[in-house]
Amino acid sequence: MKLLVILLLSLFAGGIHGAANTTAANMVCYYDSGSFIREGLGKLLNPDLELALQFCTHLVYGYCGIKPGTYQAFSLHEDLDISKHQYSEVTALKRKFPHLKVLLSIGGDKDIDPEHPNKYIELLEGERVRQTAFINSAYSLVRSYGFDGIDLAYQFPKNKPRKVHSDVGLVWKKFKKIFTGDFVVDPKAEEHKEQFTALVRDLKNALRPDGYMLSLTVLPNVNSSWYFDVPAVSGFADLINIAAFDFLTPERNPEEADYTAPLYELYDQNRLGHYNADFQMAYWLHNQCPPKKLILGMATYGRAWKLTSDSSASGGAPVVPKTEGAAEAGMQSQTPGLLSWPEICAKLPNPSNAFLKGADAPLTRVSDPTKRYGTYAFRLADGDGNHGIWISYEDPETAANKASYVHAKGLGGLSMFDLSYDDFRGLCNGDKYPLLRAAKYRL
Repeated sequence: MKLLVILLLSLFAGGIHGAANTTAANMVCYYDSGSFIREGLGKLLNPDLELALQFCTHLVYGYCGIKPGTYQAFSLHEDLDISKHQYSEVTALKRKFPHLKVLLSIGGDKDIDPEHPNKYIELLEGERVRQTAFINSAYSLVRSYGFDGIDLAYQFPKNKPRKVHSDVGLVWKKFKKIFTGDFVVDPKAEEHKEQFTALVRDLKNALRPDGYMLSLTVLPNVNSSWYFDVPAVSGFADLINIAAFDFLTPERNPEEADYTAPLYELYDQNRLGHYNADFQMAYWLHNQCPPKKLILGMATYGRAWKLTSDSSASGGAPVVPKTEGAAEAGMQSQTPGLLSWPEICAKLPNPSNAFLKGADAPLTRVSDPTKRYGTYAFRLADGDGNHGIWISYEDPETAANKASYVHAKGLGGLSMFDLSYDDFRGLCNGDKYPLLRAAKYRL
């Protein structure tokens, strides 16, 4: 009898231990409601959105901005989100997907206001009445429309884009740095860090009584060491999404095409050691962020540069001596230098483009057998310097690789920016949301 009791207790303990080890990682899905009002193949309607929600643990609904002057949070698509009830319709989907948490995202790179470029910093530096107005308005939106909390994607000054240097230029840069030091993006960064920590604390205190969540999104090319007191904000936030992509883009780096979101560092004196996901995640982990709160963010789109007759004849990464800025916008993305996954997939070799020429000729795909850096594809320019393109992108294989990284590191999960650039129509091979599926299955 005693032996039976011991056996049962050991099995019970093992069951608990096994359950702890098999806890599913989070799949955080970003949804830009602006995709609802796009034209053509990029228009993502609610039935399309529903198909994704079976794979998502969290849906981050974007985007809200900050009103200059009043510093209140407001929808960037009020006619759709509020007047046409999109907020309510999306949060109502929780009845069909009871596992789902829907957060309202405030900030992000969608809230670019050329007339008030410093409003996020002004909110930090302003009197407490400004911050109270912001917190109260954000809380009101969450409570009024059935959200489960807030995702704060705060806009901070971004790192200075890297310049392309020749070997002589690199020597001169290092010599000059001895006398001039590093380029200072924000001389008041330490002050802003303290102010942001206080804002996050106060926002969490406002949300806590009702059990609302607070997640943080660290936007691309924002230096975490300048603006985030990691131990402090990690204590206030439920999840922290690190947007570990867009390290290089055609807008920021028009003359240099390279991997935009490598998983690990590419060892090359001409590359920067922090332009990779592993460096970004390691920084937060080293500074005492609990691994289970840390979410690795990946893009569902690719960044595309225009190759010229002067570009490297090999098509390899990085492209030297130079590229010529953003490639033409796709029909779906409608943004120069940005292509959705189905737009990229259509350019890769397939039966329908095998014999096409010029701008319709298939691209050469270069895979990554090491699973460390990513995938790219290119088409060299012709003799007249036309039709050249170079794209760094994620595909189902690299999405699964990043999910494996999350699992291996014991992180909290993976986030995708955003659902509307995945193949939600199944145009590539018939599977809808192939990037999301690949990542979720590997998680």
